[in-house]
Amino acid sequence: MKKIIMAISSSLLLGGIATAQKIAFEEYTLDNGLHVILHQDNSAPVVITSVMYHVGSKDEDPNKTGFAHFFEHLLFEGTANIKRGEWFKIVTSNGGINNANTSDDRTYYYEVFPSNNLELALWMESERLMHPVINQIGVDTQKEVIKEEKNSRYDNQPYGRIIEAVKKNLFVNHPYRWTTIGSTEHLNSAKLEDFKAFNEKFYVPNNAVLVVAGDFEKNQAKEWIQNYFGPIKKGKEIVREKFVEKPITETIKATHIDPNIQIPMLATAYRTPSMKTRDARALDFISSYLSDGKSSKLYKKIVDEKKKALQIGAVAFNQEDYGMYILYGLPMTNFTTNDLLTEIDEEITKIQTDLISERDYQKILNQFENQYVNENSNVEGIAENLARYYLLHGDIELINQDIEIYRSITREEIREAANKYLKPNQRLILDYIPTPAKNEN
Repeated sequence: MKKIIMAISSSLLLGGIATAQKIAFEEYTLDNGLHVILHQDNSAPVVITSVMYHVGSKDEDPNKTGFAHFFEHLLFEGTANIKRGEWFKIVTSNGGINNANTSDDRTYYYEVFPSNNLELALWMESERLMHPVINQIGVDTQKEVIKEEKNSRYDNQPYGRIIEAVKKNLFVNHPYRWTTIGSTEHLNSAKLEDFKAFNEKFYVPNNAVLVVAGDFEKNQAKEWIQNYFGPIKKGKEIVREKFVEKPITETIKATHIDPNIQIPMLATAYRTPSMKTRDARALDFISSYLSDGKSSKLYKKIVDEKKKALQIGAVAFNQEDYGMYILYGLPMTNFTTNDLLTEIDEEITKIQTDLISERDYQKILNQFENQYVNENSNVEGIAENLARYYLLHGDIELINQDIEIYRSITREEIREAANKYLKPNQRLILDYIPTPAKNEN
């Protein structure tokens, strides 16, 4: 599927140069609250139809986790007018592909079709929203699918529960404290009525944004959108509870035992601000500087030069309410996770004390500019970015302006962000270790 998407995306770049160009779009809202965004690009006969719902794992009941991700699977089961098992057949037989994904903050569905099948895509997405079939056979089937996914990708995968271990120690009040895949036990104990209630609450037009991007005729698209989505009833207003975490003032120390590994892993994690803030963007500079690839400071120093680690890296989670910056490493023989932590702290201290060089700053900025161009170089990327900026950032114009914010971040701001968020007493230090050997008598 990824190869097909890449092929379609590449076709859109033929004959062109990957330079940042302003993304034109039109937006409006239906009477039922569904927000619509149209981006017309007739350079290739491809159209993307996507719907992003403002529901993720953070919207779940603490005793019923995994629902948002579960629905990503469940809503392909069928509708009142699409028989069970027919969804993917319809898509592929009409030359299309489709997929979905879930995060802590949102759930995203999309279809990529030849442009002459836009009406089909709009009808299918309206069916998912208006006429989903949520019955026991579908629920039972997807429970088994989720169970297998959790076993293979997390529970039985070496280091597969590292994010789970970090989240449950880094967050106390916020629903970010559990993983998107959630708890198998919670899904098993849930009743059919629970799933129907979740759908009724969150899968409503006033909690979603529809994006059509690619080769289409606007007036015709608007007519189809009104015909298929207009009759859908507006849902009740969703009242979201705001969860606030107290600042971390003392180092959190935790241990997680993973029976699937032999080499211990260091994980140190910092809670960072919302992705909507300027500070989050300054921290992106730090993340790239320290740990983005083999040319980063940490990799060159700890892996290449001192050979203290088999691997060193980082994962930055930029999210709607809070973010996480997780640094991890696997020590070489004769070195410990504490040795790696010492090396990491030395580099962070340098950023907190001195300005990064102008050369390093420009290198990182170039990386961000290239990433920005690449993300907006095909209609699939544009469609998702339009939805994300509208739904999660509350500012769709950022699709054209976000790179300017990065360009305006100064080296002084980067140093200030390091001092504000990356202090040793404001983090989690997680010992992610193998099952301890039993003592022999």
